[in-house]
Amino acid sequence: MNSFFNPVIDTSEIARRIESIKVDSPLQHMWADEQFHILKHYIQEFEQSLDDEHEVGILMTNFGQSVLMQVTEVTYENPVILVFKGFVNEREATLIQHINQLNFLLTTIKKESNRPKRQIGFTLNINEDT
Repeated sequence: MNSFFNPVIDTSEIARRIESIKVDSPLQHMWADEQFHILKHYIQEFEQSLDDEHEVGILMTNFGQSVLMQVTEVTYENPVILVFKGFVNEREATLIQHINQLNFLLTTIKKESNRPKRQIGFTLNINEDT
């Protein structure tokens, strides 16, 4: 058969070239890791503005009532989950939140006098490729 009508294509080379293309798609910015970095920026900026007697709290209104959470750690699971750990009413709590449902108010919580001021830890998802 004529090679003009049946060309030999090196598909591995095509696949390698496609994988090397870096596309900055709007969808990339909708993943949890991107939202994590945006939240980290805002929370740390708010945290730095506080005096030594106050810590960051988040006021959530997703449950038909307002819930005040003292956040100690924020992490994520791609593509769409953010996880907030901390305390609600002095009890350990974990909020698992879809990125489309993020809606909270950063506020202050008076620090307990018998312990050092807590800073929020931001934990990168170690299972993600960097």
